[in-house]
Amino acid sequence: MSGLPKQHLRPGVTLVFVRHGETDWNVEARLQGQQDIPLNDNGRTQARRNGAVLARDVHAVDGFDFVASPLGRAHETMLILRGAMGLDPVVFRTDPALLEITFGIWEGFTLAEIDADGTAEGRRRQADKWGYVPPGGESYAMLADRVARWLGTIDRDTVAVSHGAVGRVVQGLLLGVGPEDVPNLPIPQDRLFVYRDGIHEWR
Repeated sequence: MSGLPKQHLRPGVTLVFVRHGETDWNVEARLQGQQDIPLNDNGRTQARRNGAVLARDVHAVDGFDFVASPLGRAHETMLILRGAMGLDPVVFRTDPALLEITFGIWEGFTLAEIDADGTAEGRRRQADKWGYVPPGGESYAMLADRVARWLGTIDRDTVAVSHGAVGRVVQGLLLGVGPEDVPNLPIPQDRLFVYRDGIHEWR
């Protein structure tokens, strides 16, 4: 399978993508989706770490747009991140385009629990993580349409705080990764993905 159609930001525009800090459901490997699960203490530490990294380049983020998913774990991550930068924590906006992929009726369960229910749904997802739509949920392909539209609206340097699946799709679209590989891309919670003019790095 070939890579996704490569998406380009406007020349000279920087995107800093931050995944929200850890939650207890992350630790338990539960599908969070659009459930509003709060950060745990480690997640708050990760958010402060990411803010400190950005603070070292505070001159470079002067005038950036700061935007977060409306879910509480992303909202709190942004509050902590901006506070660690010495900025007013509450001066940012939210955008529903950055909401996590929804897993429908699977939210709150682990994949092991889903596999144990005797249906073949977990196996179907494993066979096609990109195209599979959980009952009442959203596929990675559907999420990619939403994220691609959001990327197309970015018209200035941006710091975005969002979620794991969103971050994988952002990488896939900007780097031209194959759809079959996108759901398995790494998206750590204690690193920043920085992209500008076709070049990316993790900080």
